[in-house]
Amino acid sequence: MPRSTSYHEKLIQDLQDPLEAAAYIEVVLEEGDPKMLSKALKNIIEAQGGIDQFSAQVKELYNKLDQMLSEKGEIEFYDLNSLLDALGLQLAVTVKS
Repeated sequence: MPRSTSYHEKLIQDLQDPLEAAAYIEVVLEEGDPKMLSKALKNIIEAQGGIDQFSAQVKELYNKLDQMLSEKGEIEFYDLNSLLDALGLQLAVTVKS
């Protein structure tokens, strides 16, 4: 009997596609849950080969954001998101060209 792929394994595989990663982040941002944003960023980093694949600056930034999300439950970005929402706008994540 073939082994089934776990949800997490399938998610990580899907997130290797930049369009899927963008859509994933977009949905997480729409939900407005900082804990989910932290997990989503972690999943996307994993899909791209793990944190060790990135520069020290990117690692430091990720760790700072993750710490802020876990300690405060928010980052300054969410204040911007709330303001844009009140203005009838929303942020979208797209693939860089």
